[in-house]
Amino acid sequence: MQFIIKPLCCVTIYVSFKEFCLFIYDNMIWLVLFQYHLGRGHIGASMKAKLYNLLEHRASECRYFVIPVWRGSGYTTMFVQVQMPHILFTGLEDYKARGTQAAPYFTVTFYKEFAETKDLVLIRGDVVFTSKLTDSEAEWLIETVQSFYLNDVRYKLVERFNKETHDFEFKDVLQALNMPIL
Repeated sequence: MQFIIKPLCCVTIYVSFKEFCLFIYDNMIWLVLFQYHLGRGHIGASMKAKLYNLLEHRASECRYFVIPVWRGSGYTTMFVQVQMPHILFTGLEDYKARGTQAAPYFTVTFYKEFAETKDLVLIRGDVVFTSKLTDSEAEWLIETVQSFYLNDVRYKLVERFNKETHDFEFKDVLQALNMPIL
């Protein structure tokens, strides 16, 4: 008996029952993740376990950073707190005003349950204040914070922010992101 799998690309694939079951099992992870994350304010993503381990290691040494989010003709700056397996994003001005009492605009949680068996870490993002952050901005923040923690050149800026604060220049972050210095 053969089963037909018709992916979105409109190519028909004929597979055995065993192959069909393996396909369903492997893709069930994605189905469950994205089914849950349908709708405004919920982001779903994944990353390789090796990259997550690097992120986790670097985050243990450097827990804080700042990332600008471009809006129109300027940007708003997000204060990033990494407390693995969570990352919290708060408006920098709110953080300055309220400190640790400032509410996060966006939270990210990493799930390592499939790290060993599938080499996969699932990522769930929740926009807490949808009035302050769009889904596309939230997705961009996940990608950008990973780029700063996982890219050796960009990570030097994170280290400087955490360990050599007096030498940190925000304009270097803007330049790394190809944003104009205002």
